[in-house]
Amino acid sequence: MRNRISLVISIILLFSLTFIVSCKQKAAKEAGGTSVVQSPAAESRETVPKTEITKDETVFLETLNRSLSSVAEVVKPSVVNISTTSTVTTGGTSLDQFFNDPFFRRFFGDQFGGKVPERKFKSSALGSGVIVTEDGFILTNNHVVQNADEIKVLLDDRREFTGKVVGTDSHSDLAVIKIKAMGLPAVTIGNSDTLKIGEVVMAVGNPFALNQTITMGIVSAVGRSRVGIADYEDFIQTDAAINPGNSGGALVNIRGELIGVNTAIFSTSGGYMGIGFAVPSNMAKSVMDSIIKKGKVVRGWLGVSIQDLTPELAQHFDIKEKKGSLVTDIVKDSPAEKAGFQRGDLITELDGTPVDDSTSLRNMVAQSLPGTKVTIMVLRDGKGKDLSVTLGELPETAAMAPVKSEYRNAMRGVHVQDLTPDIRRQADIPKEVGGVIIADIEDDSAALMA
Repeated sequence: MRNRISLVISIILLFSLTFIVSCKQKAAKEAGGTSVVQSPAAESRETVPKTEITKDETVFLETLNRSLSSVAEVVKPSVVNISTTSTVTTGGTSLDQFFNDPFFRRFFGDQFGGKVPERKFKSSALGSGVIVTEDGFILTNNHVVQNADEIKVLLDDRREFTGKVVGTDSHSDLAVIKIKAMGLPAVTIGNSDTLKIGEVVMAVGNPFALNQTITMGIVSAVGRSRVGIADYEDFIQTDAAINPGNSGGALVNIRGELIGVNTAIFSTSGGYMGIGFAVPSNMAKSVMDSIIKKGKVVRGWLGVSIQDLTPELAQHFDIKEKKGSLVTDIVKDSPAEKAGFQRGDLITELDGTPVDDSTSLRNMVAQSLPGTKVTIMVLRDGKGKDLSVTLGELPETAAMAPVKSEYRNAMRGVHVQDLTPDIRRQADIPKEVGGVIIADIEDDSAALMA
């Protein structure tokens, strides 16, 4: 009996719900509308207007595209593909150093003596170059053409020429080669000293033998030194993609002017990682002009031994300046000695240009021609002093070590270390004591004999 009552109640409820829904739909139709049940989230959702590029924006982007394409078209003919062939010799090493042990000879005699046979094979390499004169002078990297037996130069118009080395400079990793051609599209050389961080630049070259490849980026930094690539470093750093084969190619600004020679990359994989280095055009032009005119690089020479000003040295010499290059030694009969330089002088300016550190001073002096008269400001005993000096020519043997051995002072051969808090605690050195601590002394040095 109870089951029947429950069934009847269920049927009544079902018909009631059906009737209510039918009534609502009929009422909605009579009102000329529709009824839609929405979730709370759907009810609060707003329609996002479609984003459109305005006409002004389109015009700007089209103008930018045309400008970049124009720069590429102007620069491309001035960049060449350089392929080299060189002879590599292996072997020739004496085996005595491996088999000269008395115990070994007791059992095997001299049958393993002699030398490893020499073998020669041809090695090929690819790089890039930039046409700098209409009559065939081409600027590239020293490592692109170094030890090359044969140099082939492929132009943008597919003409091929044999290149001849005019001169090289391993200290800046630059070289100049020459091809027999006239009316070539020479690049316009810009002023790299005016380059600012953030400027848009293009790298043009032949990475992986892909001719006339153009990449774009910005100037990430200027004045990069102590990279370990060359002796004279003042690199432009860029994130424009530079890969193997780009060496010697052009780095240009938005005016199509050469502002750098692509030289190297920082990479843990051998490929592009967003850090490339280019020799600035002003340094490259100085080297190039010297090679073309004299067949070699001629650099200015001051004749001093210098080092950066550290906080410890500044405290020791009672120097308040934070920038400059400290004179630690002077070559006898050098331009510096004749001009009255003294040990302990802090060089702060050269012809009005601030000297940040020893690297910047070396670069400025090196890019000046011998015979050039310059005014150098030094800080001596806390007072500024102008010294007039006529630069000499840097001796080839003194390129990296201008101080002659006979003028070594007692600090030659001494390796020092900054006084860190840990060293002070270990050596019980008071905080008010400044200077540096001697970490090592080389054998047979003047310091050891003292």
